[in-house]
Formats: sequence, structure tokens, C-alpha cells
Amino acid sequence: MHSARQQLLELLAEKSFRLGEFKLSSGGTSDYYIDCRATTLDAKGSRLTGEVFLDEIQRRGWNARATGGLTMGADPIVVAISVVSGELSGFLIRKTDKQHGTGQRIEGFREKGAPVVIVDDVCTTGASTIQAIEASRDFGFEIVGAMCLAEREEAQGRASVEKAAAPAPFVAIFTANDVRRQHLHNSDTGPVFAVAAVCEVCGRPAATSNPRNRCEAHKM
Repeated sequence: MHSARQQLLELLAEKSFRLGEFKLSSGGTSDYYIDCRATTLDAKGSRLTGEVFLDEIQRRGWNARATGGLTMGADPIVVAISVVSGELSGFLIRKTDKQHGTGQRIEGFREKGAPVVIVDDVCTTGASTIQAIEASRDFGFEIVGAMCLAEREEAQGRASVEKAAAPAPFVAIFTANDVRRQHLHNSDTGPVFAVAAVCEVCGRPAATSNPRNRCEAHKM
């Protein structure tokens, strides 16, 4: 039986990883895209996400009272950790201050001075993780760690996140290359497809259907 970590990696490779041409929120372009929410909002994926994040928090000895992050990438991760742990509360951070009601930017757990872990789904430039770190400290939380599910190393956002989180450490569960390798492994071991299917990237006849319809040019 594969570990929860390996199962989560396999699910990310199957449900969240796409090859093609994509514009990123940072303004750049990439030959791949990772939509982590396709995994973190999946029934099995949610459980695995909670288990893997909780295991990492416990392994590192982060004595946190809650986890939280910037909506909406962090939302399913925060909930998954809370449900799996049964004891770590959660908080969500709005991108801008709420303009009505109580005007709160942070929703959920709100105990000033409490040790917390900041979580995010994908770290590219690190902007959303940094925004969550700054908002949490401004509120009065003590940050003991920061985590993301997948880090796009080529974007070189790690240095910025580490600087913002210091002295708390920043940890990536997986790198994008980890997920890519698993995706390509899945493709290599999958069955060959009928020629009537078409490639999801370019529309040419597909050569494989595992995990997605791809022609010879795009199956790698």
C-alpha cells in the first residue's frame, strides 16, 4: 500500500497537472499548469491533503493552534487539516478588507498571539503566501511555519517567501517537477488509445489516453 504522500502525488499528477501553453497569474507563460484545487477539493484528495500536511506539521514539531492562508487556494487545505486533525482550527484571509458587517479580513480562528502555520496550494512567485504571512502577523498571530502543496521552482519564489516567513521555515510538500515526473510516469504506463480520440492540447489524433488524451507531440 502506497503512503498517503505517494497517493497524493499520484492524484495530483492525474487530476491537477496539464501540459500545454498557459498564462500564469504572475503574467508569465509556462508549458504546464497545476490546478491543485482539482485535487484538494476531490473527496479522496481532500483526505490525503489533510493527512500529508498534518504529518509534516507534526514531524517538524510545529506546536500550532491553527492553520490558515489566503483565499481561495488555501481554503480546502485549511479545512482538510482541521477535519483530519480534529484539533487544529482554521482561518481564512480575504484578499482585501471586508467592506461590510464586521469588516474583518481574517475569518475563523482569531486568537491573537497564537502559533499558526500558513498554507497555500501553489507557490510560484510566492505573492499569495507572502500576503498571508503579512496579514497574519499584522493581526497578531505568531507564525511557526509556512507550507505549500506544490512549488514551481523555476519561478524562484522561494527566496521571497523564506524572507517573509523568517524566522519560521518554509516547506514545499512537492515540487512541480515531482508532479511532472509522476504525470509522465503515468503516461508511460498507460494503455494506448484509439486513433478516433483527439489531443486535448492541439486537436490532432491522440496516441494515449492515460491520464489525458494526448497526441505523440504532446504526450511528454
